[in-house]
Amino acid sequence: MSIDLHGPGLWYATRATGLVSMLLLTGSVLFGLLVAGRFSSARWPRFLTQGMHRSISLMVLAFLALHIGTTVLDSYTSISLAAAFVPFASSYKAGWLSLGAVALDLIIALVVTSLLRGRLGYRAWRRLHWLAYACWPVAIAHGLGIGTDRSVTWVIAVTLACLGGVGAVAAWRVLSFGAQ
Repeated sequence: MSIDLHGPGLWYATRATGLVSMLLLTGSVLFGLLVAGRFSSARWPRFLTQGMHRSISLMVLAFLALHIGTTVLDSYTSISLAAAFVPFASSYKAGWLSLGAVALDLIIALVVTSLLRGRLGYRAWRRLHWLAYACWPVAIAHGLGIGTDRSVTWVIAVTLACLGGVGAVAAWRVLSFGAQ
C-alpha cells in the first residue's frame, strides 16, 4: 500500500482534519472557559470539565499534526513544513497560511507552558494561558481565509455555531466573573 501524493486523497484529508481541528479547538476553548469560570453542577463536577478540556486539547494536537502532515505531503501545492511554523515562509496564500502558522505557534506555547506549569507557578501559567484567547480567533480566520470549503453552506453554519458557542460561553464567563 502506498500513499498517492498526486491524487485528491491528501486534499480531502487536509480539508477534513482542518475542519475537525476547528471543532476540537472550539471545544477546547469552550471547556477552558468553563474551567476558568469554575463551572460545576450536581450532575457535572468540575473535574469532568477539566478532564474534557485536557482530553480535547490533546485531540487538537493529534488532528493538527494530521492536518499539517497531509498539507505538507500533498503535491498539489508546495507548502513546506517550515511554513506551518514560520509566518510568511510560503508564497501560497501567504497571509492566510501565516495565520495558521501563528495559531500553531500559539498552541505550541500553550502546550509548552502547560508542561512547565509546575515550574512556572500557577499565576504565571495562567497569564500565559491567555494566549488561547488569541489562538482560537486566529485559527478561525485561517480556516475562513484559506479553507476551500469556506463558502459551503454547512461549513459556514458550523463555523457560525463555533463562533456563537464561544461567544455565549465567553459572555457567561465575563458575567459570572463580574458577579463574584
